[in-house]
Amino acid sequence: MIGVLLLLLLLPLLLFIAAPQIRKMLSNGVCTSTAQLPGKVAVVTGANTGRARVYIACRDVQKGELVAKEIQTMTGNQQVFVRKLDLADTKSIRAFAEGFLADEKHLHILINNAGVMMCPYSKTADGFEMHIGVNHLGHFLLTHLLLEKLKESAPSRVVNLSSLAHLLGRIHFRNLQGEKFYSAGLAYCHSKLANILFTKELARRLEGSGVSVYSVHPGTVHSELVRHSFFMRCMWRLFSFFIKTPQQGAQTSLHCALAEGLEILSGNHFSDCRVTWVSAQARNMTIARRLWDVSCDLLGIPMD
Repeated sequence: MIGVLLLLLLLPLLLFIAAPQIRKMLSNGVCTSTAQLPGKVAVVTGANTGRARVYIACRDVQKGELVAKEIQTMTGNQQVFVRKLDLADTKSIRAFAEGFLADEKHLHILINNAGVMMCPYSKTADGFEMHIGVNHLGHFLLTHLLLEKLKESAPSRVVNLSSLAHLLGRIHFRNLQGEKFYSAGLAYCHSKLANILFTKELARRLEGSGVSVYSVHPGTVHSELVRHSFFMRCMWRLFSFFIKTPQQGAQTSLHCALAEGLEILSGNHFSDCRVTWVSAQARNMTIARRLWDVSCDLLGIPMD
């Protein structure tokens, strides 16, 4: 009994001491690419929280400007630009794409990074449930609008941020907007499943185009993503020693955007810089094709 009590008393101290090693074990994926990016153009959504021309596309331009200045100071790359992009509003998405295409002749890397998590039930400016609207439909439309530029700039890449949470996801076509039943946690999971299905269908459609597509699980990362959930904020603080830093969380996205020889793996899902398993739902190409058609219909995009 005394031994058990001592163990319980010492457990927090042992966890504190072991935390760096545990965090290292949980974040062992590191992008080792040495690819140089002179003349390349990249767009990263939601980045307000090489030497390529990087466009930070985000809703909060003021925060984005602070991030841009930090990147410029750390890297010496002055070609970091901030543009307004609200993925909860298709007018904003179209305005961003129109402005970008007017300014740039090329696009080599598109990282669909932005997202929302566990929001109270709400809708986007176009009436879509917030999770499916921002995490899936917003990036679906943005990618569609920039796709011809990606093809013209090939070889090019699209990286879609998903999550291990996709394992609990389902695509309920009769309740896609959550109006019949809604769970904030499950709505997030459904949208992350949609990210993987979108990746697989987009990769299938782009075979032979020179544009490769990947979905990514970044890991559990310190970010503002959990701001809507008091429970998740508490869990993040409680286990903060084991959660990835933003730099660690970005490694797999960087790997998929930069690593040489990944073209043959287009359509795959990555975690810790290597291909990883996805759920049976995420491998269902019938659902992927139907989701594509439904997304086109909701966004007013011609089906082909």
